[in-house]
Amino acid sequence: EPKRKAFFRIRTKSDFEKMKMWMWSEQQRSSSSSSPLRLPLLQFLIQSAQELKVAPIVKYAALSLFFDRFYPSLSRFTQGDDTANWLLQPIRESNLQLFALISIWVSSKIHDSRPLSVKSLKSLGDKTITEQHFTTRDFVEAEVVLLQVLNFEIGTANNAFVFLEELYFQFKEVAKLGEVLNFEACIDIMDLLYERDETSVLYSSPCSLAASVLVASYVITVPKQRQEFPVLPWVKFVTSFKEEDIIEIVTDILKHVFEPSWLLQSRQMLFSPSKVLL
Repeated sequence: EPKRKAFFRIRTKSDFEKMKMWMWSEQQRSSSSSSPLRLPLLQFLIQSAQELKVAPIVKYAALSLFFDRFYPSLSRFTQGDDTANWLLQPIRESNLQLFALISIWVSSKIHDSRPLSVKSLKSLGDKTITEQHFTTRDFVEAEVVLLQVLNFEIGTANNAFVFLEELYFQFKEVAKLGEVLNFEACIDIMDLLYERDETSVLYSSPCSLAASVLVASYVITVPKQRQEFPVLPWVKFVTSFKEEDIIEIVTDILKHVFEPSWLLQSRQMLFSPSKVLL
């Protein structure tokens, strides 16, 4: 019997309902006030991470630092402050691209035994940031500014990818299908969700997102005739989430990955009484 991991447990029975209410309010807020720069910056950061060949944990830690922490704090940090650093006054797209690279740099320092060099970051910036040229000194200064905006709190332990990776390794230990389940598909789904404003708010609950991404990847990549492992009961066991709540998020994920006809087929498969998936 698989060992239950304590950090996957919900602290209270109402946590999931609170999370869904928070998601709804965030969706209303983001639909009216989402920055037009968000998607280009997301694509820039993800592409930069690929160019730099960083590990997935570095990429997702950078996404969390930049989009969950740094970007939302900018208005509060610069509001009414005429003495703000020149990199924040005014805030241009090129400056934000620089800070996206700095987020990758900081994440690399946290998670890599051999962090990225400022030389490699500047070389990439020279090729991809077209509106402005930044010197090596600018990169170093931007790192200090980013840390100031984050109040020097750079912990990224509460990261969906960390939970997803742990779930995946546990899944491989208990199911033969662990070798069939495509982890790259999990990463592709994570990237897609981050690019969608209406679903990125799911990152407020990294455990539920990780569990749902794993189930979605199972549905997508494991051949239908081999889907014998009771993945939903297993996810319920290791996370304490209700099966119907996971199905709700999985359905939302599939909605953004496939056409409606495929989505209907996948949802029917999740609910099918003939499948031990449930």
